[in-house]
Amino acid sequence: MISAPRTDDVEQLSMQVLSIVHRTEYTYRQPVRFGEHRLLFRPRDSHDMRLVDSRLRIEPAATVGWMHDTFSNSVAVARFEEMAERLVFESVIVVEHYAINYPVFDVAANAIHLPFAYDIDELQDLGRTTVRHHPDDGAIEAWARSFFTGETTETLDLLRRMTESIRADFIYLRRDEEGVQTPAKTLARRRGTCRDFALLMMEAVRSLGLAARFVTGYVFDPALESGNAFDSGTIQGGGSTHAWVQVYLPGAGWVEYDPTNGIIGGENLIRVGVARDPSQAIPLQGTFFGLQEDFLGMDVSVEVLRGNVLERSAA
Repeated sequence: MISAPRTDDVEQLSMQVLSIVHRTEYTYRQPVRFGEHRLLFRPRDSHDMRLVDSRLRIEPAATVGWMHDTFSNSVAVARFEEMAERLVFESVIVVEHYAINYPVFDVAANAIHLPFAYDIDELQDLGRTTVRHHPDDGAIEAWARSFFTGETTETLDLLRRMTESIRADFIYLRRDEEGVQTPAKTLARRRGTCRDFALLMMEAVRSLGLAARFVTGYVFDPALESGNAFDSGTIQGGGSTHAWVQVYLPGAGWVEYDPTNGIIGGENLIRVGVARDPSQAIPLQGTFFGLQEDFLGMDVSVEVLRGNVLERSAA
């Protein structure tokens, strides 16, 4: 194994406790009946994040069951009997979050430079995460190859420059409509949401033969604590669910890349679910039975706060 370059000032950050308060409210013109709803709100325990506590409130009352999906994400399944004019989901999650202040990855010797090939065992398990899902006229691959510096290019350096390029050269815009725009459209327009940027980077690295998967979760903005979030201009995607990419590097495993914010590594990123495609990692989805015009709107708010808000509320 060959270790990636390290610097003397690389230190493990002290653990921080973070609370995520995620509230979604749907309103209707008259009482309607609700179909099954699926919620992807609950993070999975890992070496870099431990679930401390959680609370889920749903109005009207629902019967809630839990399941693991294809990717072992924890999914809550809510079923309703009452009709209502409003439907509210409020999730509070408390986690212990660990990260380093500068990413250090131990990449296998054969993966230090691009191009490289996964060994057969890894490739069988990585499956379709190495395959492009949104073919185009070649623009995505051409853009990805523009980050090569020669016949061989350092893998970590290319991924860093691609991440930073999206952060610097693309315009982040919130979009209320569901779904994700095509990577070709995001590249041509040079603007989009965090989900659009994540999908663009996924398709770009897949065109180079790398495995990538979509991540849904939350981002913590320390500037919110001082009230300077709008002045800092450093963290985008707060106040809602967030999305980024994981790239599989032999020796290092799945590595986090957030092209919306230029973040490499897990710092400030609270991972909830992973998937092969964004359509498989929708935070909240469900149906109602009624007229289309009965639906009046949806309001979503997300707060990521330092400390345990459930302990504060119980005090």
